[in-house]
Amino acid sequence: MMKTFNRNAVALATSLLISGIAFSGTVSADEKLTVYGKVNVTLQSNDKDGTSDTDVKSNASRIGIKGSTKINDSLKAIYKVEWQVDIADNEDKLFKARSQWIGLKGNFGAVMIGRNDTMLKLSQGKVDQFNDYNGDIKNLFNGENRLDDTVTYISPSFSGFKLGATLITEDSKGSNSKNGTSIALMYGDAKLKKSDIYAAIAMDSDVKGRDTVRASVQVKFSDLKLGAIWNDSEKVDGTDQGDGFLVNAAYKIGATTLKAQYSDSDDKKSGDVVSVGADYKLAKNVKVFAFYTDYSFDDSSDASHLALGMEYKF
Repeated sequence: MMKTFNRNAVALATSLLISGIAFSGTVSADEKLTVYGKVNVTLQSNDKDGTSDTDVKSNASRIGIKGSTKINDSLKAIYKVEWQVDIADNEDKLFKARSQWIGLKGNFGAVMIGRNDTMLKLSQGKVDQFNDYNGDIKNLFNGENRLDDTVTYISPSFSGFKLGATLITEDSKGSNSKNGTSIALMYGDAKLKKSDIYAAIAMDSDVKGRDTVRASVQVKFSDLKLGAIWNDSEKVDGTDQGDGFLVNAAYKIGATTLKAQYSDSDDKKSGDVVSVGADYKLAKNVKVFAFYTDYSFDDSSDASHLALGMEYKF
């Protein structure tokens, strides 16, 4: 049954993408459709609790369709349908839903309804230098949630500031059978292309049964980027409280970017993580990279990962 479902899912997704590509040549001037994605794969040597193995890992490779259509001069409809694609492991795990929503965008900002990252998750922007890899902050910090049955609003920019809010309805699997909220105040450009600083403060209230506060900042000094995150989370009943922090740096030398990151936490996991790596751009949308991540947990369950990989964005 599961194999049949996955084959049907693959067939449906492929049909949608092919239809999207074909349709993209016939959209009107008021419509925009984009087929996009990335393939990111590593060859890794993993050592966990004294046991070693080698594998090929797909790191949140994805494919999606997004677009918009103009309703009038100040309003347009928007949508996004994205799947994570595991191109390295068993085909039964090929497709996994990521952000999938429909909404409206205008002078008032944007409203999106469906499955989406919470504003607390979105608020960290591009600070995590090892996002989607073994050093990802989701392995240490609570709050990295992408949830169904949500409504998200993001305001327009006011002197560089934006406000965002997510309502997680009680029907969501991450709602704890009650409505939850995730709000964030953000300043600057998360990609650091329009500004040299990005900062955000965010808070979850009763999201997956937890209250979480997160502060994120990243600053660019010419070719050097410095970033930091602080995260504090506890269950809504006041138990299981923990916090943690992350600091990192990235330095660009020509086509090469050198990266280093340190995290310490007693939140989701108790311990620290050290990651170092380097990216080398072969083209605007193609890079090869390497990283080493070392976990040292307080429960003595240590692990390390050495990886060599390639990424292609389209």
